[in-house]
Amino acid sequence: MPSVKLTHIIETMKLENLTPEIDISKIKITQPDINRPALQLAGYFEHFEATRLQIIGFVEYTYMEGLDDTQKRTSYEKLLHNPIPAIVFCRELEPDPIFMETAKKYGVALLMTKKSTSAFMAEIIRWLNVKLAPCITVHGVLVDVFGEGVLITGESGIGKSEAALELIKRGHRLVTDDVVEIRKVSDVTLIGTAPDITKHFIELRGIGIVDVKTLFGVSSVKDTQNIDLVIRLEDWNKDKEYDRLGLEEEYTEYLGNKVVCHNIPIRPGRNLAVICESAAVNHRQKKMGYNAAQELYQRVQNSLAKRREEDEEDV
Repeated sequence: MPSVKLTHIIETMKLENLTPEIDISKIKITQPDINRPALQLAGYFEHFEATRLQIIGFVEYTYMEGLDDTQKRTSYEKLLHNPIPAIVFCRELEPDPIFMETAKKYGVALLMTKKSTSAFMAEIIRWLNVKLAPCITVHGVLVDVFGEGVLITGESGIGKSEAALELIKRGHRLVTDDVVEIRKVSDVTLIGTAPDITKHFIELRGIGIVDVKTLFGVSSVKDTQNIDLVIRLEDWNKDKEYDRLGLEEEYTEYLGNKVVCHNIPIRPGRNLAVICESAAVNHRQKKMGYNAAQELYQRVQNSLAKRREEDEEDV
């Protein structure tokens, strides 16, 4: 099961640790969802997800302030004896001494942020969804072409890296070569990243490893990219029928998400970089509502209808 260390969350979200005496080095978050424990502070613990990161905002804080010391001790004991990984106080709200004492007793880390509750919740949920998303690795090259994430796949040695290098020279950006880590962050979004060990490197047979960031500058690389289009390279087969119109989209599936896929036959003289650029722009155009294949089909239909009308008039 994927997890994120609490120390990583504190560093990324710039949180202040209010309980430095508690060892948080082994605390991990395993769920992208969060919880605001307003109902739990009021005594309702049915369906309480204690393993989630707990967020206390202004509403919960003012409710806690309204309790007397006896009620606080009872309420805090019921809440904090659960296996809570950490509690974040938003808006720079500080826990009262009884809450602090009870949290230390049960080893629950208390954190604080300057951000408003809604803003912090939106940010942490989005970030955790990416970090804890289901992940697979595939063999291929991921390039940002005109803002479209193009995943180039195919057998080893077919020319994926060479196509990516030509795209980089034409001003596009490399995300990863050889190994692509794909994360499903929603039912419609796949994000591709590079493993840390191969980030910004390309392998070219006959030359070796090339550092793209050093050779072409920081503008030639990118850390993450949505996967919008898959281009599958394959050897030319004269006996195979290839799609020449593109009226119907073909798809490939990763982690249950479908992505538009084009099978491109490789033959001497074909410029793969130009083909990838054209495929990316054409895909972007389709998303904006224009389909060249449909336009051609409509023109043919109109031409045939016009010809039939002329034939009927002649009769």
